[in-house]
Amino acid sequence: MALDSSDLHLIALIDRIAARLAEGRAARQGDSEAALRELYDLTSSRLYGVALRVVNNRDWAEDVLQEAYLNIWRIAPNYRQALSPPMAWMGVIVRSRALDFLRRRASERADTALELDGVIGDTLAGESADPLDSSQASQQASALHQCLRQLEARQREVLSLAYMRDLSHSELAEQLRLPLGTVKTWIRRGLEQLRGCMARFA
Repeated sequence: MALDSSDLHLIALIDRIAARLAEGRAARQGDSEAALRELYDLTSSRLYGVALRVVNNRDWAEDVLQEAYLNIWRIAPNYRQALSPPMAWMGVIVRSRALDFLRRRASERADTALELDGVIGDTLAGESADPLDSSQASQQASALHQCLRQLEARQREVLSLAYMRDLSHSELAEQLRLPLGTVKTWIRRGLEQLRGCMARFA
């Protein structure tokens, strides 16, 4: 496989990144970090394009790119120039990170919606022979409204955004300017309180 000068330069940078893990080369940490910065400067615009084509969102593509370069930092010793050019190798890493990102996002959205569907569905599943009975529907709607009002304002806001607007945990964290862990905790606790409250109306 013929390599041009730009490929050889990228390979040299990857080798310098990998060198920090070689035995007796702890002193090369700084050089490895400098090599990663240069690799980023030389390749990030092209790899950003790869990420953007997969996720179709600029902010998500930036997140994917950050994950990809962290991955390159970790697995640089695994690169084999005989198997692929450096840009192709890094492109595969970016594409893989992008697909993982989309899977995580879809899973977060589905999990939140299913949990809230379960809380509401368990309680609103009437025992009446006629599931469209209007008086029962009115009572169920009232019960749900009462239970939602008992939640703390921020928990209620997070659940409403997650369910009604179909936002993922990471999207909620960004929109509300909160840590991701806080959003997940509020959703979990809000669903637990809502489940307990709705059970009293079952």
